[in-house]
Amino acid sequence: MGQQQGSRIEFGDCRETMRRWAAEGVKAQMCVTSPPYYGLRNYGHDGQIGLEQTPEQYIAAMVEVFRCVWDVLADDGTLWLNIGDSYAGAGYSNNKNTGGAARVDGGKQRHLSGTGCKNKDLIGIPWMLAFSLRADGWYLRQEIIWHKPNPMPESVRDRCTKAHEQIFLLTKQPRYYFDNEAIKTPVKQDCGTRDRQDGKCHNEGTGLQPHSGLEKSYEMANKRSVWTVPTRPYKGAHFATFPAELIEPCILAGSRAGDVVLDPFMGSGTTAGVALKHGRQYLGCELNPEYGRLQAERIASLSAQQVKELGSHQIEKPAANDPQINQHALF
Repeated sequence: MGQQQGSRIEFGDCRETMRRWAAEGVKAQMCVTSPPYYGLRNYGHDGQIGLEQTPEQYIAAMVEVFRCVWDVLADDGTLWLNIGDSYAGAGYSNNKNTGGAARVDGGKQRHLSGTGCKNKDLIGIPWMLAFSLRADGWYLRQEIIWHKPNPMPESVRDRCTKAHEQIFLLTKQPRYYFDNEAIKTPVKQDCGTRDRQDGKCHNEGTGLQPHSGLEKSYEMANKRSVWTVPTRPYKGAHFATFPAELIEPCILAGSRAGDVVLDPFMGSGTTAGVALKHGRQYLGCELNPEYGRLQAERIASLSAQQVKELGSHQIEKPAANDPQINQHALF
């Protein structure tokens, strides 16, 4: 697995950080992440991903990020990528001097002309990225639908309110580590009627073969590709907090206890907390150093029970007078 240095989060451009890790021989078994979405939010940092002039520039930047992930990821590792979509013209204004729709952001106008999108078109960012990563060498193994039962309200009258996002499962090889047993889900099955003569249950109308006794013939099934997980706000975090319940099946299926979980867009630290909760290590990158204290609190809140049980993990919180902390470590 290469060099092991314990769990940590480092601040700065994730591409530079991961290139250094790759040179040092650092490896992660899996990556689960939710990058900044295109054109959605300005976090106030120069060089942040998501404020590119065109969707194509955004996709190019993301492909570069995941080339760096490739170099850190184990050969049999997996990448779980959550990405949202955008509409052409959403938050944009028409400007006759630019020849089309342009976003006004801090006085700077950005164009959508390269996509061929018309105003109000769904850009298709998730599939643009998925196909670009596939063309760059990744195996595109699956699309998972994150169904949100409590979606963000939208003031639209000419389409349905969007209540889902994509999670893509990508790999470096056709064969890779995937523990489907760890994420199997209970199956509610009616055993039907019991024949008094042969003592077997007949599942009428199900197409299943009769089986003996009143017990179900199977109790667990392979996890389906639609995951219903509500969004959950976290005080102090940016609005797009990655739900812990969405990350858990990715980590359980994609890693073993003790493995390293990578998130190049660590944000509020949810991935790190879930990883630690399930006995994994973590590696994280984050552009905004102001998230340091929030990450330490988030990690502690998600992993407190596991930390208490194991007794060997200790969260190092940033000092109250140290806003420039560049990493915090466990183990």
